[in-house]
Amino acid sequence: MNKPTLLLATLSLALLAACGQKDAEAPAPAPATTAVPAPAPAAAPVAENTLGKTVYGKTCALCHAAGVAGAPKPGDKADWGPRIAQGNDVLYKHALEGYTGAKGQMPARGGAASLPDDEVKAAVAYMVDQSR
Repeated sequence: MNKPTLLLATLSLALLAACGQKDAEAPAPAPATTAVPAPAPAAAPVAENTLGKTVYGKTCALCHAAGVAGAPKPGDKADWGPRIAQGNDVLYKHALEGYTGAKGQMPARGGAASLPDDEVKAAVAYMVDQSR
């Protein structure tokens, strides 16, 4: 090979090498990322039914804590299950108006005639929540 051809080949090789180095020196494109949504915040804990708990403690527990006259004890899933299955409207009606059934009796408003409807319903909801 003659000198000019060798020189041309060497220069060409140097240019090609430089082109390859330029690409290597260029910053690599950022990898494509799929936006991952942030996890949803945890559901807020259900607020405790303090009204129902208070009414239960002052009025309902007299019978329900001991199962007097067939009153279902809060937390007794077997005893509460069929009652809960009837729906809240039936439970509220029995608590508000009273009830006599095969398993026992429920005096209207738990025997506290002046107890407002919302307090009776809150107490029922409290006992149901304890029994699910």
